[in-house]
Amino acid sequence: MTGHHDLVRLVTPPATPIDARGDWTAAEIVVGARLPGDYKWLVDTYGRGEFCDFLYLRTPFGTSEYNGIEWQSGHLTGSPERDRERYPYPLHPAPGALLVWGTTMDADRLCWVADGAPEDWTVVVWSHEDWYETHPTGAAEFIEGWARGRISSRLLMDMEPDLAPWFNAFRPRLHWCLRLSEGPFTHPERLRLLREALDPTVDRGAWRSEHDEMGQDHFATVDTDWLLTYDVSRPHQILVGFPPEDRAQVRRRLSAAVQLMGCELLQLTTAAGTPLPDWGMAADETE
Repeated sequence: MTGHHDLVRLVTPPATPIDARGDWTAAEIVVGARLPGDYKWLVDTYGRGEFCDFLYLRTPFGTSEYNGIEWQSGHLTGSPERDRERYPYPLHPAPGALLVWGTTMDADRLCWVADGAPEDWTVVVWSHEDWYETHPTGAAEFIEGWARGRISSRLLMDMEPDLAPWFNAFRPRLHWCLRLSEGPFTHPERLRLLREALDPTVDRGAWRSEHDEMGQDHFATVDTDWLLTYDVSRPHQILVGFPPEDRAQVRRRLSAAVQLMGCELLQLTTAAGTPLPDWGMAADETE
């Protein structure tokens, strides 16, 4: 199984994969085809989620509307028979039809050319603008190659070379926004103190405006799977997404971090902007 061990060494799988278990025989009956072994390994190891906030792995299990794998005919708005330049692949059940197993943040589709033995299926990137690109690999090797920078694509963005690749399981999360006073320290010093308080953390990218008046730093905690954004805006803010069961721990650790940063909590809201009365949340809060 090419790419398996390399991918696990490169991208740590979640401790509890989401939508990763189910009846493969039943799933293959629904799809109408036997599925590649490396894809089954991907689902079993990583489950439903995203690689590097860009490549989305779909699974045939669970109840999410974004789950499932499907033949290309579900997306077509025209006729391949009349427009072969736009749709160069046949429709299922003809040999060589495209079967979608993943997507991207940009609404591109990651497919197989379902022709021959499943272990020999190759990957096709089908862009949202109906451009196509073939890669002679299976799904696991394609993801590993893209995340490592070994496989390049004219249709997909490249993985940032200075970041360690990661995987986010699509699990239920609460999302808080903490608006803070400026305090005595500069933004870089506050960011350093915040990350030290939540250590260990890993980078997830950053951006800055030309004059550094706007920008964000994205990172995640290694031990608790919290996703954080530290915003340069005034008043500056911390955005955090976390599993609901970690609510008390988030309250405790971020409260301590804000104190170390020399700031005061001005307002705590949900991601939708709904004010929360204090650091606590009702048990049924889902924002």
